[in-house]
Amino acid sequence: MYLQNLKLWNFRKYGNSNPFDLQEPSLNLNFSKGVNVLIGQNDSGKTAIIDAIKLVLKTHSYDWLKIVNEDFYFDSDRLRIELVFDDLDPEEAKHFTEWLGWNKEVGKEPRCFLRLIYDVRRNIADNKIFPSDVKAGVDPVGYQLTAEAREFIKTTYLKPLRNAKAELVPRKNSRLAQILQEHEAFRGRNKDHSLVSLFNDFNVSVEKYFLGIANNDVPLPPTEQKGKELKDEIDSYIRSFYDETKESAFGVKDNNLKNILEKLELSIKDEINPGLGTLNRLFMASELLHLHKKNWTGIRLGLIEELEAHLHPQAQMQIIEALQKEKEIQLILTTHSPNLGSKIKLENLILCSNNYAFPMGNEYTQLDEEDYGFLERFLDATKANLFFAKGVIMVEGWSEEILLPAIAQRLKEQDVIQKNLTEAGVSIVNVTSTAFQRYARIYLRKDSLLNKIETPVAVITDVDVRAFEETIETDQDGKYKKVYLKQDVATVLVKSITKITELEAKFDKENVKSFIAKDWTLEYALLKSSSLKSLFEEALIEVHPQIDRDNFEAELGKKLINKTLYKTELAYQLASKLDKHTTLAISEDDTGIKYLIDAIKYVCND
Repeated sequence: MYLQNLKLWNFRKYGNSNPFDLQEPSLNLNFSKGVNVLIGQNDSGKTAIIDAIKLVLKTHSYDWLKIVNEDFYFDSDRLRIELVFDDLDPEEAKHFTEWLGWNKEVGKEPRCFLRLIYDVRRNIADNKIFPSDVKAGVDPVGYQLTAEAREFIKTTYLKPLRNAKAELVPRKNSRLAQILQEHEAFRGRNKDHSLVSLFNDFNVSVEKYFLGIANNDVPLPPTEQKGKELKDEIDSYIRSFYDETKESAFGVKDNNLKNILEKLELSIKDEINPGLGTLNRLFMASELLHLHKKNWTGIRLGLIEELEAHLHPQAQMQIIEALQKEKEIQLILTTHSPNLGSKIKLENLILCSNNYAFPMGNEYTQLDEEDYGFLERFLDATKANLFFAKGVIMVEGWSEEILLPAIAQRLKEQDVIQKNLTEAGVSIVNVTSTAFQRYARIYLRKDSLLNKIETPVAVITDVDVRAFEETIETDQDGKYKKVYLKQDVATVLVKSITKITELEAKFDKENVKSFIAKDWTLEYALLKSSSLKSLFEEALIEVHPQIDRDNFEAELGKKLINKTLYKTELAYQLASKLDKHTTLAISEDDTGIKYLIDAIKYVCND
């Protein structure tokens, strides 16, 4: 069985001020078998989802979990959590027969499911929370689970910034001891286990040492009699303080299996002073062992917060690759790591945004199968920043990526926008091509009736209608030469308007909006800019000193056609000049670069 669905009503940020309605959950989230990764910016609700699951299921490590006033959405007096487990096989289902329901789909075999309900109320006047138990059943109220049944729904949980070292060293009720006790190597065994015999033998050897006797009952050499001398000194005090007939005994007491396991430590062989990253991996390995235990007929669900804790990027990649191959267990993870975001299969991601959660599987997005293959290959760590952003600007090259932050900063200084791109949490995603649709469709939902992703996404692209054309002419000597002629302005305008209309129809959907240069390319638009024209010409001269300074437009057109323009260096020089010219103002009505200004304002929510 696996956790198929989570519903929340008024739990932390997942709530609203509407009257409580069982037909309208604040969050209705489906999970998939295998790995599920909750991803998104800070305070987007990832931990709330993990905590809701924990509160209902409890954990194998016996964490103290209970509802507190902060779990209620603002001033609501009721919260509710529902979990649905699907695909129960007969051995799993037998633990929950009186609480099961049945899914009956046309053309498919009926299958049973288990719905867990945690409905909690409070008195707003004094913030008193009324006692409530987890129930189960197909009706809205359900029936209380037995203690025995609850044992089969406990989850394994790894907290964020976990202290793996403390969990792996010997101590009472250590997590390592709990995991070992549940393994078939130790479960149901006690005095008859061979480890107990080994420890008894060890105790005998220790006792003999402090008596000054070797294991073969021969007295130890004089140099090894210090242990006996120490014991004799203690015994002299015991006889005087306590009883003449008493003496001390060294050894490991209470040699039952539980106490022995609590004395074990797990480490990497031949690894001296391992760091937190190594210990974290070792700890996760021990927890996965617990989830894979044989002859277990309860859930196999692991919750891991901040998988990347104490791990360098290469280790993160290695671990997520291994986890995505897991078949028998279900994992729900959270992460703040773009490295992990780029390595996890897109269909395994769940984007938390705008007080909702959005699975990225193909049944939810407008991506097609080919898009998933493309994005899995090209969604690197830089582009994965889009999952953590409050706004996204998609560009097709380095020039826009370099120049946009400088323009946004100047607009902020002029009070055109309240925050620059960094302050507004905006990521610039350079797709290095015109494959905008593949990336943009990540944000588009297949079902028009479901919640929409509200993250503003701006697609910045060139109109790519040439203002100049290359032709071949003959000179007076009859030799061929290339000539670059400016196109008829009216013809170019009509073509540009037609192309812009086509691109807007292609890209503009829901929160995704296109911002298109009306003049050929970014560089041609900058030359036409009333605000940046002079700085752009200065930068063009510095990057291409041989350029004809009496005809910038034709020279730029020639280089654009021949692909000899150093676009990245040109953008860098222009951005540097803009940073230095602190008094230069950018007009909001600058027709040349208005598309850039509008894109910045859109993603910055201005």
